[in-house]
Amino acid sequence: MIKIKKLSKIFKTQGETITALNSIDLHIQKSEFVAIMGRSGSGKSTLLNLLGCMDKPTSGEYKLSGVDVSTLNDDELSKIRNERIGFVFQGFHLLPRLSALGNVMLPLRYANEKVTDVGEQRAKELLIKVGLGDRINHMPNQMSGGQIQRVAIARSLINNPDILLADEPTGNLDSTISNQIIDLLKDLNRAGQTIVMVTHEDEIAAHANRTIHFLDGEIVQ
Repeated sequence: MIKIKKLSKIFKTQGETITALNSIDLHIQKSEFVAIMGRSGSGKSTLLNLLGCMDKPTSGEYKLSGVDVSTLNDDELSKIRNERIGFVFQGFHLLPRLSALGNVMLPLRYANEKVTDVGEQRAKELLIKVGLGDRINHMPNQMSGGQIQRVAIARSLINNPDILLADEPTGNLDSTISNQIIDLLKDLNRAGQTIVMVTHEDEIAAHANRTIHFLDGEIVQ
């Protein structure tokens, strides 16, 4: 699913050069559930941004499902982001004036000027799948943090992404709700969804099939 070869990302700010990623190699297979760990500044968030096509590497190769993403222009990257990658963030990022259903359908609106009945039906099915069949028309301020995160997960799946990227998906949730969200991600993974999750919590990372540890821009374990 993912093939990375000698991938580097270097930032230059105020005359200072910072190597966020230093020539890393990484393969992630289809249907894997991978956790990425590391202290602040270790490179894990930079990697997630590159995997999500939200930034471009300074050098190296990144292939997603056989497509050499590192060579694409901005329009092509935008298309990849919308059609092949699902995002789940710690901060949820729901639009407050849209219902749960409206938020889940949002990526479809970015991809098409008109959302079909088929797309709306898929959004409803995804909300049912994540346990929110009775919250389809609720607004974000009418839902708990755990329910909002479930909406965000349903939204991330609407375009049948090749890979789901989760950035601290349990960071704003208590332990009980965190476990429910992790159980949901594990269910999705067992159904074949490839997941890459950044977390700083050992007990959360333990649920993944494999854990990758970063330090100073390099994979150390």
